Amino acid sequence: MQKIIISCGSGIATSTMAAVAVKGILESLNKDMTIIKCSVQEIQSHIDGAILIVSTAQVPFKTDIPVVSGVPFLTGVGKDKTIKEIENILQKL
Repeated sequence: MQKIIISCGSGIATSTMAAVAVKGILESLNKDMTIIKCSVQEIQSHIDGAILIVSTAQVPFKTDIPVVSGVPFLTGVGKDKTIKEIENILQKL
């Protein structure tokens, strides 16, 4: 099953908020994917099979996997644009 990595500094608080938002996007698109929550330091240990990374912290390495900022899910600023960006990535799969 395809997976989406949701990360933040600690892998606990803000990644949970972003994960709830991404789960809603998946449901609206009728897509079934695994969501992995982790800290940014743990991303590389989960990267195999990942199709998207949504992070509320800066991802400290380069990757071919699309990386989307999850900060708008926390602040509300740019949230609609971020949702559309994620939807566009997922619809291409």
